[in-house]
Amino acid sequence: MNTIAIVDYGMGNFHSVARALRAAAPDADIRICNTPEQLRNASRVVFPGQGAMPDCMRTLDASGMREAVVRAAREKPLLGVCVGEQMLFSGSDEGNVQALDIFPGWVRRFSGPQYAPPIGDGDISGPADAGASAAPQAAGPRLKVPHMGWNAVIQVRDHVLWSGIPNGTPFYFVHSYFAVPEDPGLTVGVSHYGQRFTCAIAADNIFAVQFHPEKSADHGLRLYRNFAEWQP
Repeated sequence: MNTIAIVDYGMGNFHSVARALRAAAPDADIRICNTPEQLRNASRVVFPGQGAMPDCMRTLDASGMREAVVRAAREKPLLGVCVGEQMLFSGSDEGNVQALDIFPGWVRRFSGPQYAPPIGDGDISGPADAGASAAPQAAGPRLKVPHMGWNAVIQVRDHVLWSGIPNGTPFYFVHSYFAVPEDPGLTVGVSHYGQRFTCAIAADNIFAVQFHPEKSADHGLRLYRNFAEWQP
């Protein structure tokens, strides 16, 4: 049986993720899990998160699930969602908090004036600069934070989890911070909100996204189905 564990450490929309996974992968055994043993016994793991990064890290530590998540990231297919993606990096400007440090990089806040106009599908130079902030233009209206709503996701690198999802598909975002990987090769998807930012990363058995697949209609379900079938 393909058992998919959703990590319940007290900070995440676990039930929404579970409903989406059950719709996307009806043959899988979807479980909301809150013990290390449950994660060890799962075939694959979804690591969601929402709210403030300091609260997420504090509740993850208090739950006793931190080491189990780190081990799962080494051993199993793992999908990070929203703050679950951010927590995979070294730390965050939000509370200047240290995170899991699975990937070198830092989580930055949207701020400052508006940046260059949104880029089109043909204006993506690739993952070499996908995680970097663009240089600000002349002063203008400040960005509205949090960034909420549907934004196109540009696939800058092929990955099996993009299968059946057209390049430029809109996904649903709710966030004030975004990850900036030290290794630009981690970036497999970018979006634009005042600046281009990394919104999807992948390496080996890990795939993680800033957006919410469970709130992103059919293409979000397709991403969950792809994850349920993924054999890295």
